[in-house]
Amino acid sequence: MELYTDDYFMKEALKEARKAFDDHEIPVGAVVVCKNRIIARAHNQTEKLTDATAHAEMLAVTAAANYLGSKYLNECTLYVTLEPCVMCAGALHWVQLQRLVFGASDVQRGYSLVATPLLHPKTETTKGILAAEAKTLIDEFFARLRS
Repeated sequence: MELYTDDYFMKEALKEARKAFDDHEIPVGAVVVCKNRIIARAHNQTEKLTDATAHAEMLAVTAAANYLGSKYLNECTLYVTLEPCVMCAGALHWVQLQRLVFGASDVQRGYSLVATPLLHPKTETTKGILAAEAKTLIDEFFARLRS
C-alpha cells in the first residue's frame, strides 16, 4: 500500500481549509507537493490580509516558489479542496504546474466554466478527490454566514 496517495495529500489540504473555516474565511485549503513531500501549505486569507488575491492556491504557489527558488513548479502537484478560480488557474499556467488535484467543483466561479483552456498544456488534472468533504465544509461555512 502506498502511503502518499491523492487522498493523503487532499486530507492535508482539508486541514488547511478547516483553518480558514475557523478564521471565518471561505474554507479552501491547498498544499504543494514535490517528490512526495509537502513544500508549501496555505488557506484562504482574503479577510485577514484584506487582499482579494490571497486565495489558498496563490499563497501556496508563492510559498512553494520561494522554497524551491524557482518561478516554475513543473515538478510539483497542487492539491486544493475547491476547483481554482480563473485568477488562480492563470497563475497555475504561468508557474507551469505539473499536476493539479482538486476536490469539489466550483459551479459558480471555477476555471472550467471558461471555454478557453487556462491551465498550462502540460498540466495534468485530477478532480473529485474527497469532494464530498470539501463541499460539506463550504456548505457549512455559507450556512453559518446566512444564520
